[in-house]
Order: sequence, then structure tokens, then C-alpha cells
Amino acid sequence: MPADADGPDDRHGPDSQQAEFGEARWPMAGAVIGAMLLSQLMPDDLRLGPRWLLPLGEGLLLLTLIAGDPGRISRRSAALRAVAIALVGVLAVSAIWSTVRLIDDLIHGGAETNSATGLLQAGGSVWASTVLAFSLLYFELDGGGAAARAHRMPTTPELAFPQQLSPELNARQWRPRYIDYLYLGLTNSTAFSPTDVMPLAPWAKISMAVQSLVSLLILGLVIARAVNVLA
Repeated sequence: MPADADGPDDRHGPDSQQAEFGEARWPMAGAVIGAMLLSQLMPDDLRLGPRWLLPLGEGLLLLTLIAGDPGRISRRSAALRAVAIALVGVLAVSAIWSTVRLIDDLIHGGAETNSATGLLQAGGSVWASTVLAFSLLYFELDGGGAAARAHRMPTTPELAFPQQLSPELNARQWRPRYIDYLYLGLTNSTAFSPTDVMPLAPWAKISMAVQSLVSLLILGLVIARAVNVLA
């Protein structure tokens, strides 16, 4: 029976809105799997721990999240929140560790720095890992995480997207998805500064500043060394 024109429409109730705003799990899971694969492409001395250790830990944390909140991310749970932050923390620490090791090899000399091909592969893997790690960091911290954003967006955004800064877009019900945070991580790593997303919260400014510096060091030193090797 169609809903009465003057009465409420159940299709637009709180449950349907939560289902609409809850983001699918697979983009975030795909990013984690991508980071796990990238870690396998790195030389052993750039990787934090044995080859199997990080993928195993990250995989177990990811499976815990999927089992606790499958399908769409909408379940608010302190335990799941802790697991998500732990996963992002492992990815971020691993990416920073690989960056530090790569920079040390570039300065003092390392096996992969003597070959332009090996250097570009190692540098590209480390750089892409930082993009994924920071995109997941923004995804998990902004607005209390994806599950919290599915229920309610904060009054004052921590990361202000164009849809939130431009009233004429009439995007009051808009929610950022993982692709928006991936785009933020990519552009921040290539422009070394904010592009269309403005960091308003202190944690967002610090995170974006750290990512810009890390990316600048990786790209600058890797390109300079590659040119030197080819010369």
C-alpha cells in the first residue's frame, strides 16, 4: 500500500537513513589488502618485522572488523572502534618505518639504491603505502569514524570537504566515503598541501603535515637518487 501523502513514509525513517548513510565495507577492506600486498613488494630491510608478520596481524584485525560489522559500516561499538584504530595504527607505523628505512638507505647506501629499477619499485611501494595508510587514518578519525558518521555528522567538521563548505550544493545529508579520504591522501601526497579538503581539527592538521613531509622526502630523495644512478 502506498504511503499516505500527508503521513510519514517508512522508507525514509531512521533505519532507512542509517542504511543509506552506512558505507559498504569493501572499499576500506580493499585498501587494507592493497597495503598488505604492497608490503610484500618491499625489500626485506624496508619491512617492519618478518615478511609474514604484518599481513597476518592486519588480516586478523580486518577479519575481526568484518565479522563484527559485515556489509555496511554502521554498528557503533567501543570494541570495534578499538580494533579499527589498532589496524590503522599498525598500517601507519609500518608505513613510517618503511619510509625511515628507505631514507636511511638512500643516505648511507643500500642494495636497492644501486639499481634505478629496484629503487623506483621500492620507493613507489613505500610511497603508495603511505597514501593508503593516511587515507585510512583520515577515514577512521574524521567525525568519530564511519559508523559514527552513518548516524550523525558532527556540527563542526574536522575535515571540511567542498560539500560541507559550499551551502549552494545543498548537501546537508551528504556523507564522505572512503574514496573521498583516498583522494585526500593522494592529493596531499602529490601537492604537499591541502587541495580541496581543509583540515580544521588539530589532529587533522598534524596528520596532513606529517604526510606531506613524508611524501616530500620520499619523492625528492628517490627521484634524485634515480637520476644519479641513471646518469
